Amino acid sequence: MAACPHSRCLHLQEKDLRKKDFLMQVKFAFWGSALIAGMICAPLASAQSATPQQPQRIRDGWGKAFVRPQRGPGTGPAPKHDISGTWEPETTGFSPYGAIAMPSDGKPEHALPFTKAGEEAFKKNKPGFGTTEVAAALTNDPVNQCDPQGMPRQDLYELRTTLIMQNDKQVALLYTYDQMWRVIWNDGRPNPANPEPRWLGYSTGKWMDDTTFVATTNGLDERTWVDNAGRPHSDEMAVEERFHRVDNETMEWTVTLTDPKYYTKPWVAADKVRFKLMPADFHIGEMICSPTEISRYNSLVGSPVAH
Repeated sequence: MAACPHSRCLHLQEKDLRKKDFLMQVKFAFWGSALIAGMICAPLASAQSATPQQPQRIRDGWGKAFVRPQRGPGTGPAPKHDISGTWEPETTGFSPYGAIAMPSDGKPEHALPFTKAGEEAFKKNKPGFGTTEVAAALTNDPVNQCDPQGMPRQDLYELRTTLIMQNDKQVALLYTYDQMWRVIWNDGRPNPANPEPRWLGYSTGKWMDDTTFVATTNGLDERTWVDNAGRPHSDEMAVEERFHRVDNETMEWTVTLTDPKYYTKPWVAADKVRFKLMPADFHIGEMICSPTEISRYNSLVGSPVAH
């Protein structure tokens, strides 16, 4: 089970925003129909109640109990040219209010460097979160119709437990959210020029040093949003992911976006997000967007609430 982004989703009838928080949780079938019927968010009780001094016990998708790895340095040095393993973020369930390092919270330091075209594209989007949020029934967020999040949003919202597998030609990432997977080619090929757009684009990577793998993704479908706050991207956007294995048990994941059509300069969307290595027998659970769950939600609480 996963925790709500915050406690407001426990009281859906009070405000539209609380309904929107619930929407982001209810659309995944692994919570089950009981979640919709009760209209509550099921907290990850053991993780929420534990204090920093207590081990946090979690269960994997097979129901097996594990102790969440603690913050701090891992034991032993990082292996060379190896980021494989099952990685658990130190912060489970990232903020719904936009890119992790640049949330849409109205703070001047989090204002993005839009071009005129980027600002116009942003105004067309109607997100359920952020400084331009609208009522749940009025949002045009493509994810709410079970469209794929796409890149880089797959890295910026609900980046939960991730399985990374690699060989001498590929690095494959298997995400919990939407059961999505993608391949980063590590065989020396360049990113394609003028490719047919895809939800997750075309990714290539290379080792910058013994413990840092850098991937570049282009050819991304403009229908996707950068994040939950409705930030747009153009067909010119490139995403850089930097995977740095700090030690044997710790990895840092940084995401930088470059889109000269919509942004005047590159910007960091996720800055050294820390992950801990899980045991090899940790099973990633199911978290899939279900159109029937979405339809059921809309039939129950999909209309705006009067303020």
